[in-house]
Amino acid sequence: MPDPKPKQEHPLANILVNVVVPALVLSFLSKDPEIQVKLGKVARPWHIGPMWAMIIALVLPLGYGIWHYIQTRKGNFFSALGLISVLLSGGLTLYLWNDDGSVKENAGLLFGLKEGLIPLFLGFAILSSRKSATPLIRVFLYNDTIFDIPKIEGRISQRGEESRYSGLLDGATKLFAASFFLSAVMNVGLAQWFFRGFDAEAIDALEVYNAIIGKLQWAGFIAIGVPLMGILFLILTRLLKGLRDLTGLKDDELMMPR
Repeated sequence: MPDPKPKQEHPLANILVNVVVPALVLSFLSKDPEIQVKLGKVARPWHIGPMWAMIIALVLPLGYGIWHYIQTRKGNFFSALGLISVLLSGGLTLYLWNDDGSVKENAGLLFGLKEGLIPLFLGFAILSSRKSATPLIRVFLYNDTIFDIPKIEGRISQRGEESRYSGLLDGATKLFAASFFLSAVMNVGLAQWFFRGFDAEAIDALEVYNAIIGKLQWAGFIAIGVPLMGILFLILTRLLKGLRDLTGLKDDELMMPR
């Protein structure tokens, strides 16, 4: 009997566990009951303090990644990057939080650089893989789960269009890498924006820090993710147009059947 088809990760569950729920946890659970009383505010039952809120926000995506691996028995490149991001966030937070409840003055810059590090790495990795045996664009975008690559390359070979085909993929690779460089810059800028006016010496500095990180989670997903999806759509559109010209095939012949 054929092996059972591995379970697929649900994109909505991914977004909820990795973005939405951690952002909500950091935004609403971070308040310290004792500090709330000192500030003359009401301490709610869900106010568990900045440390526990940060731990929960980090454990959720980490636990989900482990659960997903157990379910699928298959590694995932983006899940691995998510795990690295979680560990970096936790390690950086431990460094930025002082024992007296204050936060280091350069928190905004350092967290922004952390947020920009992974897309910057991906951009350089994609760009440097252009001439390798396995360009990363074939892993992320131009692969046999989306395109009927054997049919496409067979037609390319018949028409002697190998040079133009390589140029098309090279252009798509550069644009794809540029989207990650743009994401890196926007991540740094977004962190600077949200950390503007942050008082690192305030009595509730840790709570405010967590609230800012929570805002960065959802704001980054919207403000950065949406434009990048637009760039991805542009790349796919240009790829399809170029492949139609090179092969004479229609879109439904270029793509794998769904």
